[in-house]
Amino acid sequence: MGKDVIVACDFSTAAETFSFLDHFSGRKPFLKIGMELFYAEGPDIVRKIKARGHRVFLDLKLHDIPNTVKKAMSVLSGLDVDIVNLHAAGTCAMMRAALEGLTRPDGSRPLLIAVTQLTSTDQIALEEDLWIDRPMPDVVMHYAENAAKSGLDGVVCSPLEAATVHRVCGPSFLTVTPGIRFADAVKDDQKRIMTPADAKLAGSDYIVVGRPITAAPDPAAAYARCLQEFL
Repeated sequence: MGKDVIVACDFSTAAETFSFLDHFSGRKPFLKIGMELFYAEGPDIVRKIKARGHRVFLDLKLHDIPNTVKKAMSVLSGLDVDIVNLHAAGTCAMMRAALEGLTRPDGSRPLLIAVTQLTSTDQIALEEDLWIDRPMPDVVMHYAENAAKSGLDGVVCSPLEAATVHRVCGPSFLTVTPGIRFADAVKDDQKRIMTPADAKLAGSDYIVVGRPITAAPDPAAAYARCLQEFL
């Protein structure tokens, strides 16, 4: 899988989602389905979107005891998604169990990536809310190294950390980076952000873009702009 723009379908209903997707008559965007849409519509929303020919990143951020995550991943592997994720904070044992559960009997599986730290978390929140008294870059790198040694394919991180993740974990270890905003857009609730063009220079493999596309007056044009700046 090469570099691409992943569009975050942060909608609450299938009707909203398909109305949005009807804006795209050419290239079918790679889509992220998150908790809001998945919990509202259930697994069938994944099947319907896959049937339309879209690749899917299922963003459920699993985080539980290893056995529970293993069983959940076994279920998700049947949905034919392309990428699925979990929280690296769940420990190496949990990540290894997730990988085992995600792998089908024939040895195939979706890509499995780990969330390091959310892009809405800054250094103050890291220390005051989570009681992690380490610099954010060190924390992200530690979680990324844990994911790599557990056999995962990559991490979700901010674009600010993509280059270092590649240096520490190798060029083939994927960096999937949210926190993307156009230079002329508002930051919303994101703290650690970059433009698509800067994320390209930083070495992001995939950028995840939500409101700059989904809330745009012309979503197809905003998506095309993202592709032009990033690819």
